[in-house]
Parts: sequence; C-alpha cells; structure tokens
Amino acid sequence: MKQMSHIDHDIPSTPGKFKMEKSAYMNRIRWHYSSLAKLTFWSFVLFLGLILVFFFKSPTSTSSPLPSDLSRRSLRTYSWGGPAWEKRVRASSRTRSRNGLSVLVTGAAGFVGTHVSAALKRRGDGVLGLDNFNDYYDPSLKRARQALLDRSGVFIVEGDINDIALLKKLFEVVAFTHVMHLAAQAGVRYAMENPSSYVHSNIAGLVSILEVCKSANPQPAIVWASSSSVYGLNTKVPFSEKDRTDQPASLYAATKKAGEEIAHTYNHIYGLSLTGLRFFTVYGPWGRPDMAYFFFTKDILKGKSIPIFEAANHGTVARDFTYIDDIVKGCLAALDTAEKSTGSGGKKKGPAQLRVFNLGNTSPVPVSDLVSILERLLKVKAKRSVTKLPRNGDVQFTHANISSAQRELGYKPTTDLQTGLKKFVRWYLSYYDSGKKSAQ
Repeated sequence: MKQMSHIDHDIPSTPGKFKMEKSAYMNRIRWHYSSLAKLTFWSFVLFLGLILVFFFKSPTSTSSPLPSDLSRRSLRTYSWGGPAWEKRVRASSRTRSRNGLSVLVTGAAGFVGTHVSAALKRRGDGVLGLDNFNDYYDPSLKRARQALLDRSGVFIVEGDINDIALLKKLFEVVAFTHVMHLAAQAGVRYAMENPSSYVHSNIAGLVSILEVCKSANPQPAIVWASSSSVYGLNTKVPFSEKDRTDQPASLYAATKKAGEEIAHTYNHIYGLSLTGLRFFTVYGPWGRPDMAYFFFTKDILKGKSIPIFEAANHGTVARDFTYIDDIVKGCLAALDTAEKSTGSGGKKKGPAQLRVFNLGNTSPVPVSDLVSILERLLKVKAKRSVTKLPRNGDVQFTHANISSAQRELGYKPTTDLQTGLKKFVRWYLSYYDSGKKSAQ
C-alpha cells in the first residue's frame, strides 16, 4: 500500500537580492515555523493526553466498572483466570489441521465476529473469542450468538479489550498466530449521544491490542475492522483505497480513520503485520438491531412508520449492502494472506506488511428499494415517512471499488440484496418466533 505523501511547503528564495529586507524576512520565516512547530507540538500533546485519559481509565478485571454513560458496558467486573479457565482457553485455541491458524477474535459475540469465528472453527482453525457483552444493543442477542459458538467449540472470554492484564494472560496461555480485531463501538448516530465510548473502544482499545501484540513473542499478524465510513464526504465514486479519507462525516468515522493511522505507526515502529478491512454496510442473519434493514423489518411487522431519508433536491440515498457470507470470505482471505510480523519482543527486525482493503458488493441500492424488497418478503406494506437526511453523520451514498481485494485476496461477492434479505428475513422470523420473543 502506498503511503500518503507529505505536503511540501514551498519557501520563496531570492538569494543576492533585497539584502536590506533579508534579515527581517528570515526573522518572519523563523517566527512562522517556530509558531507552527509549537502549535503542532501542543496539538499533539493534547491529542495524546485525551487518548491516555481514556486509556488509563479503562476497566480491568480488578477495577471498578466505568459509569454506564461511557460505553454502556455491564455494571460489573469481569472474572477470569484459574486452571479450569486456562484449560478452556487452550482447548478452544487448539487447531485441528496441520497448517491451521490460532486466532484471537475480539468482538466475537458481535455480528461479524460470530460468523468469522464459526467459519474459522469449521475449517479446523483454533479460535478464542473475547467480548465484553455491553448493552449498546440487546445483550440477549449476543448471548444467543455465544451459545451458538459454544456448541461449535468456540469459547468466548468475557472481558474488555482495554484490560491489558487479561490480554497479556491470553498471550501467555496461547501463542496466537493471528488476531482478528473486530471489537469496536459501532454506529454513526450514537456518537452524538455518547462520544467517549468511541474513543474508549475504537482508539484506546485498538492501542491496547497493538501494545500487547507488539510485545508478544512471536508477534501475531493482525487483521482488523476499519470502515467504509472513513470515506466521509468524498464524492468520487466508487470509493477506492487510494481516495482521500481526511473528511470524516461522523466521530465514528474519525475514530476508524485514526485507527488506520495508528496501525501505520505500529507497523512502522514495531514491525507488526497489519491489514485493515473497510466493511460496506454488512447485513444478514444474526445482524445488528441498530442497522436499517433490521429495524425496518421489526417496524414493518409492527405496523410502525419507517423513515426513508432523501438528500438535498430529492436526491437518492443508497448503500453498498454486502452480505455477511461475502464479508466472512474476505476476512478469512485476509488472514490467510497476512504475512508474519517482523518484530520480536517489541523490537522491529525488518519491514512488515501493511494493507487496507474495501470489502463491499459494488452494487449500491437505494434505501427505498431495500424497503420494497422487505415488503415483498414480509408480505406487509410499509408505512413510509420520507424525510430529509439529517446532519448526524450519515452520508448520501457508499460504493466500493473492490479491485484491490479481488486481485490480492481473491475476493468476489456473490450474494445480491434480494437473496441476502430473503435469508435474513427467514432467520428473523425464526429467531423471534413470530413475535413470541421480543425484538427490542
């Protein structure tokens, strides 16, 4: 992946001329760069200070839990350790194939995390999950996913990614070859209600993972979830990995962009092999209730009105909906093609792999068409409420250029929205048992 070029500042020079003004001119130049340097330095100090505040206030297995308004986690401490616990950790992480991977999956009780963990286990890899089971959305859905994985032999350790002691213990018990880092505070709009949770999970949490990985011996290769949201206000479509990502439209997007820069830093300094995956609107069975396709389904069945956003001048709002099975294939391909990290015990020994890929479907669909498909599948007419796209972090459209992932990962999405939504609706109706189980 090509690195971003630095901005060159052209300084006019007129040697031999205007000797009377040269001294004053140079003084102004010195003052300008001195001020700029001071401003840059103190901006960096402030940014670092904010990160450290959230980093060191994170919960551990022995500390008091954070207030619920920080990251909506359960108001309790996490219990881990002991011979029986270590036995379960080892058993879950043990590979069943000669060249199998041993993967730590963070956010394993999440939507993508559950599907990736199950797929890895099915093919004989060792898989250990880590999740804090917070209540950003219905925790019972996460528990149901946990039970699903438990039946397939995947143990999910209950704990927080900012718990350094826990992370170190896991690496003491198991020499993971790979880390699939999917834990994050998701959602664009929720950032306006609880911004600190995004810094805690998406920035401090990523740093926690990288800190432990850089000191591990051997260092694991890391694949982690970035987001299509990093493209922000970019108007060039389809979105390519080479496009600018310096205009985030939400705090969520800004934390994911910060994650990409942090990944570059740890790759450069410590030799960690890092691959970032920019997911485009993932949907499917066991999905997230805060996603439009999910709560549209719930509200259509309940006869509630659903909001259909439109952009300025009646512009269409569209998304590059990507089915979960296609995303899983991309995740596994990223793990399989990840090169080994080059550091050892926190010291870099050579250049390491640094990549970022779009994982999308390349076929944006208007949200109004999504609703029409759901109407046909549910056999219920939706009560549509057309409203202007709010300024809360949502963007008008997303569209992935996946040529890089196709070339390097062999990534090829095969599920169209009609087919994918049919599978989702079948799962939804089965899981919520025709209304007997509450869809919160």
